[in-house]
Amino acid sequence: MEKKIRVGVVGLGNIAHIAELPALSEMKNIEIVAAFDISQESVDIAMSKYKILKGFTSFDEFIEEDMDCAFVLTPKQTHHEYVIRLLKRGLDVFTEKPLALTLKESKEMVEEAEKNKKLLMVGLNRRYAPVYQKVKEQYKDKCPDVVIAQKNRNGTEYRATLENAIHVIDIMRWLCGEAVSVEAQSIFTNPEYEDLVTAQIKFNSGSVGMLVASRTAGQWIEKLDVYGDYNSAFVYAPDYVTLVNPKNEVTTTMTPLACGWARVEDKMGFTQEVHHFIECVINRTVPLTNAADAYKTHELIHEILVKAGLPGLE
Repeated sequence: MEKKIRVGVVGLGNIAHIAELPALSEMKNIEIVAAFDISQESVDIAMSKYKILKGFTSFDEFIEEDMDCAFVLTPKQTHHEYVIRLLKRGLDVFTEKPLALTLKESKEMVEEAEKNKKLLMVGLNRRYAPVYQKVKEQYKDKCPDVVIAQKNRNGTEYRATLENAIHVIDIMRWLCGEAVSVEAQSIFTNPEYEDLVTAQIKFNSGSVGMLVASRTAGQWIEKLDVYGDYNSAFVYAPDYVTLVNPKNEVTTTMTPLACGWARVEDKMGFTQEVHHFIECVINRTVPLTNAADAYKTHELIHEILVKAGLPGLE
């Protein structure tokens, strides 16, 4: 009988219920042996909905459980503390984005994983979303000439670019390579709660990326326009992607997936990233969104923020 992977979950808030817990609960080769949250109510709710063997409100007690890996799904300001302790405990770790609030703490997390020879994967789920994977498949190893990315919504939050625009910034890196120069602008009242960031990024491949991240939009919208190599791609995440070449234009809609029962966690790549992490734990392979690679996205965000006149990730 195949040995099940023993999983621990740190943080039982909204993202856990939207994304990771549903995906984990459907996997036959894992068991959620422990879950932690500072709220007893959150622990009780999660244990009533999912098959979780033990629940804790003490992290010190949680970390003593026998686990192979852990998912850190807490607010971003707590990632560093929890991830470092889990890595020191000898566990492979999946952490929600961002790694941490500063480059220093993020680098410490990368180094701790390397020191302990453990996997550390970051939840940059857009790389696993079907609409974005189709764009990557179209360009393969070639880089497009230009990527125009928009990540807009109504309502700002603390370090909004790091919290939310990180997704499309990471997609630009995935498609275009590493940044060599950045120009950026911003609008804000409080510089830690920016209302708008725009950026033009030159990549080492020769590609150019253009970012628009507004927090005063009418509604949430995530778009990507890609041009180059006589191909075009247009993404309206998470539902539609249109691929265009001189002979064809093909639009793929995600809603027919699963016979019309496509779920947001599948369309956004959450389910796929959870499966990918567990496969990496089993096979001892490096995750696509490993921490060392994700750190480069954090470095690019720091450069954008600084060039936009906002506090960086010092």
